[in-house]
Amino acid sequence: MLDGTPLLRLFAAARLRRMQALDPAATQEALLLRLLRQAAGTAFGRAHGFDAIRSVAEFQARVPLRRYEAMWQEWWKPAFPLLRDVSWPGLIPYFALSSGTTSGTTKHIPVTAAQMAANRGAALDTLAWHMAAHPRSRPFGGLSFMLGGSTALEALAPGVRAGDLSAIATVEVPRLLRRRAWPPPRLSLMPDWDAKLDAMAREAPRDAIRVLTGTPSWLLVLLDRMSRDGGGLPFPNLELLIHGGVAWGPYRDRIAPFLPRGCATREVYPASEGFCAIQDRGEGEGMRLVLDRGCFFEFVPVEELDGPNPTRHWAATIETGVDYAVVLSSNAGLFGYVIGDVVRFVERAPPRLLVTGRTAWMLSAFGEHVTGEEIAAAIASAGAATGTAVAEWCCGPAFAGSLGRHRLLAEADGGDAPRFAAAFDAALVAANADYAAHRAGGQMLAPEVVLLPSGTFAAWMRAIGKAGGQHKVPRVIADPARFAAAASGLTDAATGRAGP
Repeated sequence: MLDGTPLLRLFAAARLRRMQALDPAATQEALLLRLLRQAAGTAFGRAHGFDAIRSVAEFQARVPLRRYEAMWQEWWKPAFPLLRDVSWPGLIPYFALSSGTTSGTTKHIPVTAAQMAANRGAALDTLAWHMAAHPRSRPFGGLSFMLGGSTALEALAPGVRAGDLSAIATVEVPRLLRRRAWPPPRLSLMPDWDAKLDAMAREAPRDAIRVLTGTPSWLLVLLDRMSRDGGGLPFPNLELLIHGGVAWGPYRDRIAPFLPRGCATREVYPASEGFCAIQDRGEGEGMRLVLDRGCFFEFVPVEELDGPNPTRHWAATIETGVDYAVVLSSNAGLFGYVIGDVVRFVERAPPRLLVTGRTAWMLSAFGEHVTGEEIAAAIASAGAATGTAVAEWCCGPAFAGSLGRHRLLAEADGGDAPRFAAAFDAALVAANADYAAHRAGGQMLAPEVVLLPSGTFAAWMRAIGKAGGQHKVPRVIADPARFAAAASGLTDAATGRAGP
């Protein structure tokens, strides 16, 4: 196969100069106004006066914030699945199926050809940042392996299909790049996740893979299976692992033994609604906001999100150290759309952020107001204090008579659950005054921790039909009934009673 890296180097050099020269505010405002012009003739655009909007401030005054449920009920559901000129010109050809990790509701997110082109551009930007840090790398000297979802596309109507975003991306890979992409469609669209993993582990051209992309939790399953089946490093010539979707920290040390010396890792922030950010510097230094690839971003302080007049920041007004809910308007017909993620900026120019959680990641069944970020930090603290390595976990409320507690189910081989629970409790007390007051006042019992063997969460996700691809373990489940059902399923999976 001809090494395409010299062409990539030319693109990377030109693109890096372009990205580094972008003025964040001017670029984002120009992009927003272009989106509004394109969508002015749609039903949504006419209803919100897109043709009269000349600034970000005018857009924010005319277009209210909406979550998926409101956009679905008011605009998409009445015409579904034939969304023609509803919020984006023409017929929407795809819907990405996205399971809400906190609500459990499957969403149908519109996907357009323009959005897929923008996503491909952002993927090339990821390689450009990699080349800047590793100029001697040859990522196009072999194949790129994308570990995507297992859901084949379902025909909803003539010209309209639905499935995982990764499945849509597979179909939309340009013909010129298909020779460099692996796995082939016959494998990538296999509906049975375990059969697909077995086939990929068996058939992967190990020496040819230079770039590997996927969600860390499922990458770990694949790499472990390949290591056991074939011995040695799964991909001895791998130069770049691109990861996103879940926090990298719990997986870093587990995945490292499967990577060859010198293999780089790079984090990305792709949502079903649009490609948001790319790691452009070192690990932990934040991801750079993608300014010119089809998405206009707004950021609302989390505590204001459900208020009557939330403050809507954008590239010109963001501040560092503030937890913001992400809002985007895109070339898929989303406008003022709350995607559910929470980020915190570590730098303003250029805008560089960390993903810190979800807007619904909070436990307050007993008035404790504990955020998902605080729970994750407490797990890390307890793990360090007790020498227990935790990757997958799920936490929710549990009642014991008139009182309640937090119940944490965590995947960790070995470990002392009572010691871990005490350290977890202490970390939450130190981090959250409301939680500390409820514990000291006797309104809440000490947390319960259940340590589960490796593979439990993967088996549970398989049993509930959410194996692989973009499906993520629900970390925080605030609804007691949903959490009880999840806990029961995890217990079954741990004891081998879960379905295959």
